[in-house]
Amino acid sequence: MQDVEAATRHWLEKAVIGLNLCPFARAVYAKNQVRIVVSQARHLDAFLDDLDRELALLVNTPADEIDTTLLVHATLFPDFEDFNDFLNVVDDVVAEHELDGVIQVAPFHPLFQFEGTEPDDVTNCTNRAPFPTLHLLREDSVERAVATEGGDADAIVERNLQTLRDLGADGWRALMSKA
Repeated sequence: MQDVEAATRHWLEKAVIGLNLCPFARAVYAKNQVRIVVSQARHLDAFLDDLDRELALLVNTPADEIDTTLLVHATLFPDFEDFNDFLNVVDDVVAEHELDGVIQVAPFHPLFQFEGTEPDDVTNCTNRAPFPTLHLLREDSVERAVATEGGDADAIVERNLQTLRDLGADGWRALMSKA
């Protein structure tokens, strides 16, 4: 469990913050407002219970205490397609909690692949993490971050893609392999 959290922190510090892939990650991480939860669920229902708890905790805790949560599972979703299909269930859970427009979920997976890309396309790394991860974000934090970046979410996405193209696959591997 500690190894999973350590690998997630390494990815967060070196890739997400280090490459500035998320415009607001540095500030909330520096303020210790990022919660990393490594789920020990042995099956999908238990993982959904973890998701329920984390959603409730996030909405019931002031943002200056917990602004965002990374819910990580090391073994439950080895196949990206299964994880991707599971995201429909995650959307249903968010809706069930009446959190549409309040919380959004960004998916990360070690084998993440955008539609229309090859598996080895380095731009897939914008959503690659060491382990399957659900990033629970407050919508108002996302809106503030986008506004800070000039109000153009598409520009942020394009900047991230270019950052990864410039880094290249070898650069990504080197970044992720450093302890």
